[in-house]
Amino acid sequence: MPNLPDPVDLAIPAFVALVLAEMIAARFRDRRRYCPKDTLTSLGLGLGSTVAGVLSAGLVFALAVWVHQFAVFEISWAWYWFVIAFVLDDLAYYVFHRSAHRVRWFWASHVIHHSSQHYNLSTALRQTWTGFFSATFLFRLPLFLIGFPPAMVFFVAALNLVYQFWIHTETIGRMPRWFEAVMNTPSHHRVHHATNPRYLDSNYAGVFIVWDRMFGTFVAERDEDRPRYGIVRNLGSFNILWAAFHEWIGIARDVKAAPDWRARTGYIFGPPGWSHDGSRDTSDTIRQKWRAREEQGTWKRSTISSSVADRAEAPSRVA
Repeated sequence: MPNLPDPVDLAIPAFVALVLAEMIAARFRDRRRYCPKDTLTSLGLGLGSTVAGVLSAGLVFALAVWVHQFAVFEISWAWYWFVIAFVLDDLAYYVFHRSAHRVRWFWASHVIHHSSQHYNLSTALRQTWTGFFSATFLFRLPLFLIGFPPAMVFFVAALNLVYQFWIHTETIGRMPRWFEAVMNTPSHHRVHHATNPRYLDSNYAGVFIVWDRMFGTFVAERDEDRPRYGIVRNLGSFNILWAAFHEWIGIARDVKAAPDWRARTGYIFGPPGWSHDGSRDTSDTIRQKWRAREEQGTWKRSTISSSVADRAEAPSRVA
């Protein structure tokens, strides 16, 4: 087994340099892109995530090695297997990421990444503290069962994470059309972080946006509907501990107050915003209400236009 480096560790100096460069650029172009308190919160959450990762890394790797002993195939360390592993790992990430927005248990860990109302490179550092607790590592187990060595999978997964850093920015508009068609880009990922009803629950890709195009979750950024960032119910606080654990606290409160076990299960594994009495909004209901308003608005505009046209034509008909 080759001694593989950790791409994230190697990339940290570049992360820091790029954040500083973007902050300087923002002072001249748009100071609203950075908020000092928000940036400090992002840095603190990133540090906490690093510590949590170090504490759980040994257990996750041991589990991966144990699962790998049941592998169907024996895969070598040839370079082309790294490429295949990278592509399949990105597909696994897509499945995880989609689940993290549709299942509250996984969302409780992932929400930390969406909690900022700003969108800049420091936002990329907001990573979960509770990923091991929510068992997000389960989504990569099929790769070990296929036969990919654990060290290879963790290496390409780290490359995936490094790639995703640069797409957390408003400084870059759109990339060339061919690149936008295949790869995840700042434009695509701005949509993913947006709370606009049009954009909710879309663009889950890590590296290859083709997964969203294949599975019907792709939404293009529109100039007339600029993304608004954060979560549907924003935190209203820069408290790091609240940002890291607020959704777990919310789950505990809902489960405690639930009337029966069916409701308790729904509060844990249902979509974020689900409630047993339908009193809250999920992303689906928010989008449905928005579409209904859009259709109503379109109908009204069409009716008004037709009425105006009829009045304009009336004199000629009388004549």
